[in-house]
Amino acid sequence: MNPIAQNIKIAVIGSGYWGINLVRNFNELGILELVCDQSASSLDKTREISSSVKTTSNYKDVLNDKNINGVVIATPAITHHKLALEFLQAGKDVLVEKPLSLNIDDGYSLVKYANEHNRILMVGHVLEYHPAIIKIQQIISKGDIGDLHYVYSNRLNFGRVRKEENILWSFAPHDIAIMLRIIGEMPISVSATGAEYLTPSVPDVTLTNLSFKNKIKGHIHVSWLHPFKEHRLVVIGSQKMITFDDVSKNLSLYDQHIQIKNNSLTPISGNVSDISYQNKEPLKIECEAFVEAIKTRKKPLTDGESGLKVIQVLATAQNSVTKHGVPMKIQEPEIV
Repeated sequence: MNPIAQNIKIAVIGSGYWGINLVRNFNELGILELVCDQSASSLDKTREISSSVKTTSNYKDVLNDKNINGVVIATPAITHHKLALEFLQAGKDVLVEKPLSLNIDDGYSLVKYANEHNRILMVGHVLEYHPAIIKIQQIISKGDIGDLHYVYSNRLNFGRVRKEENILWSFAPHDIAIMLRIIGEMPISVSATGAEYLTPSVPDVTLTNLSFKNKIKGHIHVSWLHPFKEHRLVVIGSQKMITFDDVSKNLSLYDQHIQIKNNSLTPISGNVSDISYQNKEPLKIECEAFVEAIKTRKKPLTDGESGLKVIQVLATAQNSVTKHGVPMKIQEPEIV
């Protein structure tokens, strides 16, 4: 057993497209106790990973298992709030896949309950654990790119279309989480536009603009109607620029900026440097962080509060989409 995981037993709820990766990682950590899925074929894939792990099609078997320390929820987003709350109420620590919930008040209720009952609530914003994203944060923190001007991301692909959540709630949580972490604050306002082509009232493409203090901007383009996969993050500073391509895995630093002198604007171009970063699966780091939080009782990087902030931005963007791009102030929970 991995030394960080002694006396910890994990159950995974949902072993489908993404959940099977969580099954694999917790099995490699030596702490996977039980996997629940209503699909027999998904459970068959689980048994291919581990012939010894227990399986069930009834999540209440996990609720009633007193040996389970932590529960990982990788089910459709519409079920996140209900399942997470039930497991928290059963005295279990919970890692729930993004988004934390599909509305602000449900997310707030989870955070409130976890805080009041000393439970770990963690959200699977896996890219916050990506070594390349961590490296970008370090570069920015050291002041290497000068003043931060704006950040933009493209998360585009073909397929994996969903009906229970639109493209904004499906793809954009990753990019919102990264931007909030990099910039270190909530936006002042959010505007977004979208278009639906496949299912009425379910946008297939959205463009979201975030406005922060000090003229910092964030731009997010997400779509599942795109001819090829593109996951790209670009950070623009006053002195240098950073790009990260999560398809090619290239992280680059551009030594270029615009020089302002005597009322003239002069582009200054220097070298482009490849930046190395730790070669470790982000999901493995995330899983280890959940285990560490269970052991130490310290909140993880992507705790419930950070997950709630992402939902606040998403809900505000969704509201703006329905109002055809009108800038909106961040929505707050209505629960007192």
